[in-house]
This record gives sequence, structure tokens and C-alpha cells, in this order.
Amino acid sequence: MNVDIALLKNLISKRSDEIENKVAGTGYIAKTVIGVGTFLLDNEGDIDLMTAKQKVIFEKFLLPLLETPRR
Repeated sequence: MNVDIALLKNLISKRSDEIENKVAGTGYIAKTVIGVGTFLLDNEGDIDLMTAKQKVIFEKFLLPLLETPRR
């Protein structure tokens, strides 16, 4: 899977409110989700470097927001 780095960077830096809304009420912390996104950015989108828990967070919260056009 290829991650669009520019889109992820935009999501983390300018659309963090969408992340907070997606995380609300789930028991996860928005900072954790943003941290996973930042880790992915720092590693040039290489998902293979992520732990299993990071992958779950990415797939549950970040990937849907990356696939959804900006509102």
C-alpha cells in the first residue's frame, strides 16, 4: 500500500480537527493517532516499519480520512 505523503501531511497539520472527531468516544487519544501519522511521515510512508498496534490505529482512523475527500 502506498500512502500519499502530501495528503497525510495535510491531514496531520491542517485537518487535525477531523482526527479528533473520528477518535472521539473510542477510547483512543487523538495525540496517539497523530503520532502514528507523524511516524509514518518520518519514515516516508513505509507501513512495513509500523508495529501491529500502529497499523491498527492507521487503518482505523487515518486511512478512512485519507480516502475521504476533504469536506
